[in-house]
Amino acid sequence: MDARTDHTRRRWDRMAAYCEHSERFQSPAMRRTREILCAGARGETLEVAVGTGRNLAHYPPQVRLTAVDVSPRMLDRARDRAEELGRAVRFVEGDAQELDFPDQAFDTVLCTLAMCAVPDQRRALAEMYRVLTPGGRLLMADHIEYARLPGRLVERRRENPRRLPREVAVEAGFEVVHHDRLFLGLVERVVAHRP
Repeated sequence: MDARTDHTRRRWDRMAAYCEHSERFQSPAMRRTREILCAGARGETLEVAVGTGRNLAHYPPQVRLTAVDVSPRMLDRARDRAEELGRAVRFVEGDAQELDFPDQAFDTVLCTLAMCAVPDQRRALAEMYRVLTPGGRLLMADHIEYARLPGRLVERRRENPRRLPREVAVEAGFEVVHHDRLFLGLVERVVAHRP
């Protein structure tokens, strides 16, 4: 694990309790986005950066779910949530930039509001592409880059500048079949597939 990824892991470990408590303030639009994306999952599904498990309640019951996160504390909270829901999930501690799964192991990969915290977004999406079967789905929602001043100046100073999720997905080889914007254009929802 490189230094940037280790820094990210430590930060999310510290934020695990905060993230769980902040769920009460989740907007109805984001909750609906989670429901829509999770409903599109099929077969063997990988959730990258599962966090505290906010999406777990929204997956169809027939999905066989594997969840990965770089933060052990986030995974502990997600395990507790899965247990409360009676949901069978295989939890794996791991880095989105180096997924420890065989090629073409999943029919669906889902990632919500996490790519903006991954040090190398292109590398993470290349890994998601690698583990998807041909024709497999990528379901994603994430924050976008700030395009206007003064946000653009702030974005340039970030250690990990945000990019348009759909553009990074296309660079990794995905074909985008749907994208739209939420929250005054600050979050992009993407549905893509591996050709």
